[in-house]
Amino acid sequence: VQLVESGGGLAQVGGSLRLSCAVSGSNVTYVMGWFRQVAGKERDFVASMSWYGAITDYGDSVKGRFTISRGRAKNTATLQMNSLKPEDTAIYYCAAKSMGVGTFNRPSDYDLWGQGTQVTVSS
Repeated sequence: VQLVESGGGLAQVGGSLRLSCAVSGSNVTYVMGWFRQVAGKERDFVASMSWYGAITDYGDSVKGRFTISRGRAKNTATLQMNSLKPEDTAIYYCAAKSMGVGTFNRPSDYDLWGQGTQVTVSS
């Protein structure tokens, strides 16, 4: 079982980027989440979504700008990032949790992790 991420790259301040994540090798329904990390700092919570996307949660710094949603295929998730700021620059990681109700905002809650994708916002 693995998570495969795509998207990311370079954007200007105020621009948008879209990240995607897919779980492969499993038919289990997962709670999906996104985290980000800057070198030398802890991995920070960005967004989480319950099994079927009915419940979402966001980190304070991205509320109103980022949106997590389910893709059409089972166990896929997207993160739409709008109104990007330089402080959004980080490596973004997709995460999946095989059991649990609702959303989860701690890295230790998650079982699977993607390889990470770089997001850079330039001014």
